[in-house]
Amino acid sequence: MRLFVAVRLSDEMREALLSAQNALFDRGVRGNFTPEENLHLTLAFIGDYPDAGPVLDTLEKVAFRPFALTLEGLGCFGDLWWAGLRGSAPLEALARRVRRALAEAEIPFDRKRFSPHVTLIRRAAGKLPGTELPPASMTVGSFSLMRSDRGRHGMIYTELGTRKAEPAAE
Repeated sequence: MRLFVAVRLSDEMREALLSAQNALFDRGVRGNFTPEENLHLTLAFIGDYPDAGPVLDTLEKVAFRPFALTLEGLGCFGDLWWAGLRGSAPLEALARRVRRALAEAEIPFDRKRFSPHVTLIRRAAGKLPGTELPPASMTVGSFSLMRSDRGRHGMIYTELGTRKAEPAAE
């Protein structure tokens, strides 16, 4: 099964991202727009792995406290267009902890440098127009192990387990 570790987004965050997608579409951008239910922030991409159980056990050991996540800017990696996230030490630390835990458990994952973003469009055509990203923030209180399956109309993501944050410090 194809696995990845992700932060699932709040309704407010997804609405802001959908608004950005609609604005891009209205400006003539075409491509494969990420469906609302698939919008997420990837912390680590594992890829094909035979058993989710050891991955879930490993992720259960990753401790973190709730933190804020804020949308900031649009960008692209070639024909993949994304919404950026404001630089955040707690987000960087969480990605580092997740990846370290996977490495220590000898669970293979894509070791590309963590670049926090939410994919909006794949195979986008043209130049990125000057579109504003609506303001949106959320509190990250959990992350999830997700399975990715190819469906008739694109990818289907299924949550296999969630790791909740430790209670916030007083």
